[in-house]
Amino acid sequence: MSSETIESTANTGVVSDYWLARREQLFWASCISLIVTAMSFAIRGDIIAQLEKQFELTNTQAGWITGTAFWGFAVTTIIGGWLCDVVGMGRLLTLAFIGHTIGILTTIFAASFGKENVFAALFLGTLAFGLANGFVEAACNPLIATLYPDEKIKRLGRFHMWFPGGIVIGGLIAYAITSAGIGGTEHLWQVKMLTMVLPLVIYGFMFFGKKFPKTERTASGVSMGDMFKACATPLFLVFLACMVCSSATELVTGQWVPNILSATTGAAGILILVFINGLMTVGRAFAGDIVHRMSPVAMLIGSAGFSAVGMYMLSKASNPTSGYVAAFIFAVGVCFFWPTMLGIVSERFPRTGALGMSIMGGVGMMSTSIFLPIVGGAVDKGQAAALNLVNPTAAQLAPYQNAAAGTPMAAEWAKAQAAGGSAGLSVLIILPVILFFIFLMIYAYDRSRGGYKKEILVQDQ
Repeated sequence: MSSETIESTANTGVVSDYWLARREQLFWASCISLIVTAMSFAIRGDIIAQLEKQFELTNTQAGWITGTAFWGFAVTTIIGGWLCDVVGMGRLLTLAFIGHTIGILTTIFAASFGKENVFAALFLGTLAFGLANGFVEAACNPLIATLYPDEKIKRLGRFHMWFPGGIVIGGLIAYAITSAGIGGTEHLWQVKMLTMVLPLVIYGFMFFGKKFPKTERTASGVSMGDMFKACATPLFLVFLACMVCSSATELVTGQWVPNILSATTGAAGILILVFINGLMTVGRAFAGDIVHRMSPVAMLIGSAGFSAVGMYMLSKASNPTSGYVAAFIFAVGVCFFWPTMLGIVSERFPRTGALGMSIMGGVGMMSTSIFLPIVGGAVDKGQAAALNLVNPTAAQLAPYQNAAAGTPMAAEWAKAQAAGGSAGLSVLIILPVILFFIFLMIYAYDRSRGGYKKEILVQDQ
């Protein structure tokens, strides 16, 4: 991969003929790198229960392992927004490739570090993957915004459709491997991790040796000082706060859905996760067409409303039918959150450049890493309360977890899992409710100023 750049040139924000001829290949390479990112979320969500059982981890420890992917993602996303202008997009994508490779291998061979070090190995392997995911986001978002300045929300939506799309791919692969019993009961999770190697190699090959454009902000002559100043404007900070809630609503729920709904509904939780993300993939593919028929902020109002209702229904789902109905409503809600938030930033605050988009993504991931262990703790407390235990250890829970099907202890554990799952999801419902009212106020503010307005940066000749 190369960090060499060729300037984007135009007088209306449209890229030069050089990049017009090459942007589709870079776009699709970006999509495949995001597929690797997304597959890790699906596979990690699917294998976490097995890791808990095999290595005697608590739900709180599991929350810290999954959470590190998000705050690792957040750190490199934010730092990468600044590095993108300094070292170039190509070098960030090289770091992403290296991090993905280390993350896969460290996780697969975690048991080799010894039983007492398994938690640390899983934590560090997940952290490496999270850091790599952040570099993908930090490089690809400004790359796509630069290559498609005339249709940012549309293209960012189609790029980010591969996040839920990758979760669908990873989820179906995980389900198929489980059904086929590939690798045996003990090694199923390692085989699932190994499947990410193929798309990893493909995106590495597609990016290798390629040239990358300057970011939109740099090519337009906006100074570094103006970029930081734009990141401090009140409305940008409001959207930043909204990103905290929207990303946690989408991603924290997605990480816990397989584990929780398997217990509360009796359905295969990973298939419900695939169903949610399949709907999100389709919705994001058409996000650009939908957003042109309404204000992007109006779309976010609807997203928040559906998310709140869907999340409440997920917390109360008790059978497969109610689980899938709740999942449908939730998917409609969270579908447009991430790409629309980034698209609004790139349209309304283009002077924030790659840094603005990266701060948005980074803060979103950071909030997710904070809420994951909180939800894990709520699940633990809900389970403990149902079992009439106080702060139970993994050893105390083991007899329930390993109880033979049909026994009274197994029935007690099933009820405890359902109670814990409902408690975990209930913690998050307040977030989309808050968003609903904030977006209403932003919409009213826009109407008072004549409607939604975006800014186009004129690039230097």
